[in-house]
Amino acid sequence: MIELQNVSFSYPEQENGSLHNINLTISDGECILLCGRSGCGKTTVTRLINGLIPDFYSGELTGRILIEKQNIADLPMYQIAEKVGSVFQNPRTQFFNVDTDSEIAFGIENEARPPKELAERVEQTTRELHIEKLRGRNIFELSGGEKQKIAFASVYAMNPNIYLLDEPSSNLDMTAIDEFRKHLHLIKSQGKTILVAEHRLYYLMDIADRIVYLEKGHIEGIYTPNEFRRLTGEKRKQMGLRAVDLNEEIPDARSGNERAPVLELRDVSLYYKKRRILGHLNISAAPGEVIAVVGHNGAGKTTFSRALCGLHKNCTGTFLWNQTPQNHKNRLKLSYLVMQDVNYELFAESVKAECSFGIKNPDERLVERTIDMLGLAPFCERHPNTLSGGQKQRVAAAVSMICGKALLVFDEPTSGLDYDSMSQVANLMKELSATGKIIFVVTHDYEFACRTCSRVLHFDEGEMSDDLLVEPDNLSKLKEVFAVSERKGDME
Repeated sequence: MIELQNVSFSYPEQENGSLHNINLTISDGECILLCGRSGCGKTTVTRLINGLIPDFYSGELTGRILIEKQNIADLPMYQIAEKVGSVFQNPRTQFFNVDTDSEIAFGIENEARPPKELAERVEQTTRELHIEKLRGRNIFELSGGEKQKIAFASVYAMNPNIYLLDEPSSNLDMTAIDEFRKHLHLIKSQGKTILVAEHRLYYLMDIADRIVYLEKGHIEGIYTPNEFRRLTGEKRKQMGLRAVDLNEEIPDARSGNERAPVLELRDVSLYYKKRRILGHLNISAAPGEVIAVVGHNGAGKTTFSRALCGLHKNCTGTFLWNQTPQNHKNRLKLSYLVMQDVNYELFAESVKAECSFGIKNPDERLVERTIDMLGLAPFCERHPNTLSGGQKQRVAAAVSMICGKALLVFDEPTSGLDYDSMSQVANLMKELSATGKIIFVVTHDYEFACRTCSRVLHFDEGEMSDDLLVEPDNLSKLKEVFAVSERKGDME
């Protein structure tokens, strides 16, 4: 049993993520879904239960957090770790090794298990989670989704009684999310207690026993899945929550783009070391297009986005802009890439400074308008590293709008975003497309693609298997490409 008794917590000099008078009891074997807008306190709840607060995150804490009737404040970290396994939103923050086998074994190795038992547990974990293809790999060569799978496997191998999962689907493709859903059913059947902080809600509706809705650090509602499903779509949007059934999402009807292509890829193949990742790509894009790039984790989507921007040089074929061939240096000048992990591209001391960092003669009016449009005005003087993951995504998106480049590439821009933030990013891209920008979006977010994108490029088995218009006539094929299941909460 987990108990939070009159718990309040505030981070130094910031309101974001604070908690106020939280009372919550979680029974053994129960699955709790924490949801709410970015910054509502979901992650803070998980940090209280796994002991990261106050040992690693300072602040003012009152109240008691109990695990199995023991006050967590009285337990050393190693004892907490024996009871509680955590999977963070950014998996690289919890890696200690450079290869996948060592990472899976790391936790149980520290428990001084006999070598035979350790090897058996790693094999069992690999088999039960179906990650055989990830064995013996370099951590740094994995996609974001593959890293997420290894992070979960390393916790699963330790066999904790409590799982804390912070945005565990944020880096996963739709097929991988469905696999992860089955893993959650597996650990729930083992009697494990599960606490999930998530913005993607649809895959948890048949797993969660209760849904806890947080607003500005307060528990504003606790629902059963049936009660939660009965909320209208409009009500959920007002609460800042994503869809609970993707089958209800229908692509917007769009008029065709009749402008002539400006960007062309002719027989382009991409390689990593000597291995071909994607081959024989023939793609064109016109000003104003917003093109989704879809495929399973490890299909080469990020490599493709880096090649477009001139950051990946190991490729053959021809890139043309206005019918003129462009080498990688020219593509760097034409483009701007918003990375999947935006921490790699946040450098300035404040949000406002970041929005014009490295930009020659920035348009100050555009800076102010963009900050306001993306809801970043309250954070102008805050250091970017103090923001939530979703807020950092919006800062990076703001920079892309201000930089003035003709080709914009976003790698998973809605990863970990609530409904409000997803809508803001969608509106941003529509505004950018209206100015004639060409936008490519690497995404697994079907909800976002339906409302934002004009085309979908599907990468599979080393080639581009589909180039689809995002329109109601292609609904069935789009669901297939995004692996949207027709079932509505039934368990396989």
